[in-house]
Amino acid sequence: MPKVLVLFAHPALEKSRVNRHLVAAIRGLEGITINDLYDCYPEFDVDIRREQELLLAHEVVVLQHPFYWYSTPALFKQWQDLVLEHGWAYGSGGTALRGKIGVSAITTGGSEEAYREGGHNHFTMQQLLAPIQQTANLCGMDFLPPFVVHGTHSLSSARITDHANDYRRVVEALRDGSLDYEKARQFPRLNSDLQSLLPQSEADA
Repeated sequence: MPKVLVLFAHPALEKSRVNRHLVAAIRGLEGITINDLYDCYPEFDVDIRREQELLLAHEVVVLQHPFYWYSTPALFKQWQDLVLEHGWAYGSGGTALRGKIGVSAITTGGSEEAYREGGHNHFTMQQLLAPIQQTANLCGMDFLPPFVVHGTHSLSSARITDHANDYRRVVEALRDGSLDYEKARQFPRLNSDLQSLLPQSEADA
């Protein structure tokens, strides 16, 4: 059973409407490690060796964070700059992450319609996530379409719960190896159509 590492980065979790529910939905699941970067490194003093050991110990890496200014929170960028070293993650001899599965789990206040060519943000979410996608490519990872929760400012409590349940199902499927990776690549985001990507028992859970 593949182990899943969730790299979680939220600088103001107490103000979160959605991320705190997403992370709560997967907390305590067997085979899932939640690495809360802002909790571990409030002074941004990232422990490079600890982080590299965590990556080596897991087969699936989920990058969970709010979408800040079309990018990641600052600590996650610090994590990338320090942990993904030349000769370890990429470059000559840098094969530590080769073959691992990666996926972004993003929350954003904008609607899905805003993230399209000609929309308010002019680009699709996958286009805006291209730097993360290419970072994963450079490291030899197999990066899947993102899990995206849109319109976080206007979601009802019931819809937030629905998204949290969907997130748990996706993470469990990544852990169990039951997510249909090839079919997933046909969608702009993993939670576009969970019914077709997960085994029927999991989709109906």
